[in-house]
Amino acid sequence: MAGEKAAFLRSSTFWTVLVVIWAAVLYYLSSQSNLHVGPDIPHMDKVKHAVYFMGGATMLFLALRLRRTPPALRASLIVIVVFAAVIGALDEFHQSFTPGRSGNDVWDWLADVTGGLLATRLGPRVLAWLQ
Repeated sequence: MAGEKAAFLRSSTFWTVLVVIWAAVLYYLSSQSNLHVGPDIPHMDKVKHAVYFMGGATMLFLALRLRRTPPALRASLIVIVVFAAVIGALDEFHQSFTPGRSGNDVWDWLADVTGGLLATRLGPRVLAWLQ
């Protein structure tokens, strides 16, 4: 069983599906007019943005690097940061059409990009753990 589980986690398809689910959840969350969860801590929303995007970018890194012919490490790292920046910008734009949400918040976007940058450190470590 442990070998099967490990093989499953080393599947590029598995991580690709998780990225798609991650994006769908992001879209759903961005469509909510009132999205306040947890204690009222100053700037906690920025931490949540960074952590969420770190997770998504790490999953994308794994999806890329576990392919039969993976792109070069440097290219993979660039892709995940660009991914976080582009999806973060699209997310902020989407929120601008959601009633009760401000959207187009450059600080939220920077937190998203920070999550992508953090994934450049986390992704290779998770990959090494999986292999």
